[in-house]
Amino acid sequence: MSRSFSFIAAVIIISSVIVGGAVGNRARSFLTANDKQGAIGGIEDAYREALSIVSANYADEIDYEKANQAAIQGMLSTLDPHSTFFTRAEFERLREDQDSRFYGIGVTILRHRDGVYVQSPVEGTPAARAGLRYGDRIVEVDGKDARDWSGEQVSKNVRGDLGEKVTLKVERVGSSAPLYFTIVRAAVPLPSIRTAFIIRPGTGYIALTGGFTHTSSDELRQAISDLEKQGMRQLVLDLRNNPGGLLDESIKVAGQFLPAGQAIVSVRGREYGEPVVYKNTEDDGVNFPLVLLVNRNTASASEIVAGAIQDHGRGLIVGETTFGKGLVQRVFQLPFGSGLTLTTAKYYTPYGRLIQRDYSNGSLYDYYVRHDAESEPQPEHTAAPTLPAQPHSAPTVPTPEPTPTPHPTGTPIKTAAGRIFYGGGGITPDIEVKPYDLSGPVRARIFEEAFQFTRVLAAGQIPGLESYRIDRPQYNQTPRPTDFPITDRVLDAFRNYVRRDAESGLTLAQVNADLDFVRIRLRAEIITAAFDSEAGARTLLDSDPQLLRALDAFPDAKRLAERARASESLG
Repeated sequence: MSRSFSFIAAVIIISSVIVGGAVGNRARSFLTANDKQGAIGGIEDAYREALSIVSANYADEIDYEKANQAAIQGMLSTLDPHSTFFTRAEFERLREDQDSRFYGIGVTILRHRDGVYVQSPVEGTPAARAGLRYGDRIVEVDGKDARDWSGEQVSKNVRGDLGEKVTLKVERVGSSAPLYFTIVRAAVPLPSIRTAFIIRPGTGYIALTGGFTHTSSDELRQAISDLEKQGMRQLVLDLRNNPGGLLDESIKVAGQFLPAGQAIVSVRGREYGEPVVYKNTEDDGVNFPLVLLVNRNTASASEIVAGAIQDHGRGLIVGETTFGKGLVQRVFQLPFGSGLTLTTAKYYTPYGRLIQRDYSNGSLYDYYVRHDAESEPQPEHTAAPTLPAQPHSAPTVPTPEPTPTPHPTGTPIKTAAGRIFYGGGGITPDIEVKPYDLSGPVRARIFEEAFQFTRVLAAGQIPGLESYRIDRPQYNQTPRPTDFPITDRVLDAFRNYVRRDAESGLTLAQVNADLDFVRIRLRAEIITAAFDSEAGARTLLDSDPQLLRALDAFPDAKRLAERARASESLG
């Protein structure tokens, strides 16, 4: 399956396995209370009878716990893609993620072609104190062979109880023998905001990509305050790859940009007589120009924020159409530590757009990867000419219109300043911009080879480039352009490495044909090794087409917000 499917399924459902196949068309019946009670009773009788027959007649031993889990998940899979069952371990993981802390060692890891490697130890964590480094290959965890494990398997085995020890065996470039690290597990922070800085004079950038947890709104408030002290007058808020999380935190986050009392999201479902409208109950939010970045992995709570900002014309949305996950779910604990999430209602934007994408046809795979022609990223669209004229208003000023939807299926909704959007398919960006192209086998091989080469480079093992040796990362420092530059000598060394590496699958012609991408990947890897993962990610922003377009959109964002305020004040 594609990386997109694996990512979305893992972070939205927070479950390692989805049992069941096609979502399919579902017949829905509406029964009286007595009819429902009778139907439930009949189902229970049928289940007990089936279980009795299996128990008495099946040829082998029966794992009743596994069978029961499959039965529950099978039932939930007929409802929607997000109602799901959690085993005891998965339910505990869900609580850890929502609490924004877990017990582990504090290291980011990534699966490469021949194993799971350390990308970066997190500052102040047991892994950093123990001396784990970029490029360390994890070959054993507590004596268990981890060479063929996935990143998820390594993470699961490294996590454990507070204060308990875990022993890792790693292979390190430059070390003739494996190294052993016995590390005491501790609480590891999982911040929502991992990058916040002044990207251009007067322009702030905040990446709220770590989900919506109990600390998200406080983190955002602090980040805005810190950047304002550094002269920020406008902001790019990056919600790309944010899988969502807690509803109340999404309301508090959106409220930091909206006037007091303004609607942020409404909830509609069978348990409510009337829609429940959630408003900004805090003080008026900041009013500087705002641009939001979203992509196909922006989901749930992050779509609530984007929808509220867009409906009220508070800022511009740049990127790709979001995932379209607008289902209200309640978490229920089941016996023996397991649990389930159940959809009980749906989210709508302030002006009434349904966020949830249609899931009534097709397979779960199609749902998660949006494997259809219309969902393919489109070329960038510029702003359309004008907004509809407002009564008793000044002459029309050019402001951005949303990217046209080729075949709108939802109900057209007129939002602030008279802009038209369609519900039922996520949040459509005002300006659609494709991401940097990472597709294709050649770039995948370059990505892999850049990592393998940088392991050797950072270990000081490349003759003539010993100055690139890195013993420990330097935290809380901003990389300068002169730090670890990708010079012609570095590129020549990379070419020589590719020539000698029989597993790379790359040719020198392929490397030379895509040198710009090679430079980008090498720079990101060496900065990750020298500083940390977030510093490496920052280097990629310099060539990020979605961010670059967002930085040019502030005049339009300011103009839109002014028009929207005027239209909403007129009612």
